[in-house]
Amino acid sequence: MLLSTAYFPPVSYFALLARDFFLSGDRVEPSVVFLEACEHYQKQSWRNRCLICTEGGAQPLRVPIVHDGGGRPLPIREVRVDWSTPWLLRSERAIDSAYHTSAYFDHYRDELYAVLEARPERLFDLNLSLIRFFLDKTGIACDLRLTETFEPEGGTDDYRERIHPKRPDTVLRDLALEKPYFQVFAQKYGFLSNLSVMDLLFNEGPDAILWLKRP
Repeated sequence: MLLSTAYFPPVSYFALLARDFFLSGDRVEPSVVFLEACEHYQKQSWRNRCLICTEGGAQPLRVPIVHDGGGRPLPIREVRVDWSTPWLLRSERAIDSAYHTSAYFDHYRDELYAVLEARPERLFDLNLSLIRFFLDKTGIACDLRLTETFEPEGGTDDYRERIHPKRPDTVLRDLALEKPYFQVFAQKYGFLSNLSVMDLLFNEGPDAILWLKRP
């Protein structure tokens, strides 16, 4: 399977990470997933943004990047995070406001914020640290590998452009995972599908893996 990098990826992204993970008794078979490390950065994608639900409804959170390179396409591993603005403080306040009443937020908050506050220079490294954090906390065994060359077409298991905020995402439907879980503001907005995986983890905690794996 081939995925692009993503910042606080959507639930569908983690459903794919969990798809081939198998656990039975003392036998564990991790999923094998390649993360695209040789592409050029693409704007307006999950590579530097995510979606959460706050009291005001669905809200995007974005990571500003340093716009260097003279307008030329930048390799994804060269894209630098712009730490000169207080975006991280604003994002943490938005996450606090959205999830402070969720069942498991206090359990994960400090460790998650430590990942953010390490302030890696590169966007790819920040995203990779977050993906590994959520793999660990959801209990998904995943052999995550980085691509060494760029291939424009990866076949049926190429999800690099199929999980995108501006395109229909059918992953949850295809995996028979279109089902609700508890959300903080469900009474106000109804169930909002395919938010950031943090929404699932903060609300379901250790049971997130049960939601991500088809019964």
